[in-house]
Amino acid sequence: MKKIALIAFLLAVCVTAVRAQESRQDISISGEVIIPPFRASTTLVQVSAQREFGVVASYRYMLTPTSALEANYSWSYQAKMHYTISNVNNYTVNNRTQEISAAYVRSFVYKNFNPFVEAGPGGFIFLPVQDAETTSHDFHQQTEVGFVYGAGVAYEVSPSFDIRAEYRGWVTKVPTFSFQGGELNTNRWYNIYNPMIGVAYHF
Repeated sequence: MKKIALIAFLLAVCVTAVRAQESRQDISISGEVIIPPFRASTTLVQVSAQREFGVVASYRYMLTPTSALEANYSWSYQAKMHYTISNVNNYTVNNRTQEISAAYVRSFVYKNFNPFVEAGPGGFIFLPVQDAETTSHDFHQQTEVGFVYGAGVAYEVSPSFDIRAEYRGWVTKVPTFSFQGGELNTNRWYNIYNPMIGVAYHF
């Protein structure tokens, strides 16, 4: 009886140790660059924008050793967007961008390198900054829905940490900031370039 109890105890200890070694979750912090492309439309509105720099916080939960669900929140420092209407009227808006997204992540293991791809829905908040560089007080916060996609690679530094580099894309409508009943409407979509690099902690 004592032997059976001892064996059961050892099995329980082994199972606990194995589970403790499994990293099913991770959090990461990354620096990002947001690069909106030039957009021109049939509505005679042209849009150009400066690149923005920001920070991304991510959480992943591993469903299997090679698939996960991810949640992201990003916040950028302000950058200018320029709108030109019929080559006559020019508007500038300083703005900050926030992203709230979720994605399915599929990864592949090659020793210490773990390439991955991901895709999922996202919401994007364009927030005008009312300062001297913004040419009108009629710009308003705008939220657009779209999706994110990306591919990258994680390099395992240790069982608890890895370094991640990734290229992502944001697909969403070009914002109008609800300006004067849609005067800045382009009827176009953005495919915003979003490279990022950061560090992840597994637990």
